[in-house]
Amino acid sequence: MSTPSPHPSFHLAQINVGLLKEPLDQPSMSGFTDLLEPVNALADRSPGFVWRLVEEGEPDATKMRPFGTEVLVNLSVWETVESLWDFTYRTEHLELLRQRRDWFHRFSGAHLALWWIPAGTVPTPEEGGQRLETLRAKGPGPDAFTLRDPFDPPATPQFSHP
Repeated sequence: MSTPSPHPSFHLAQINVGLLKEPLDQPSMSGFTDLLEPVNALADRSPGFVWRLVEEGEPDATKMRPFGTEVLVNLSVWETVESLWDFTYRTEHLELLRQRRDWFHRFSGAHLALWWIPAGTVPTPEEGGQRLETLRAKGPGPDAFTLRDPFDPPATPQFSHP
């Protein structure tokens, strides 16, 4: 069960991309592919997790290649920056990060972007790609930022009473 969101009007969308060193079916990639299912299951049950991109009929999005055949995309939604940070750095996911250079080339420019979305909406890979481009072009700001340089969600509109 997730903890209540301190920003019930907004959720945090995140995209990260990785440039594969080898195709996923190669033995050199087994360390990564063997971790996919347990790390995705861990994300799914983590406090603050809302949604992650999966291809229809598949357990993950590794066959989806909207940015090229050698680029993996991970797109998810979280209740808060803190919940994403905790999953990323305080769970077994950290081991995956430590080994990423075994499976992925170093990306020039931003490979991860965060942005706020209205709660209940689902981001698209194309939107995520635009957020990555915004981050690369302008640096961290309210439209695209990083865990290192987070921004607060937009102010919740206040409704006036007649």
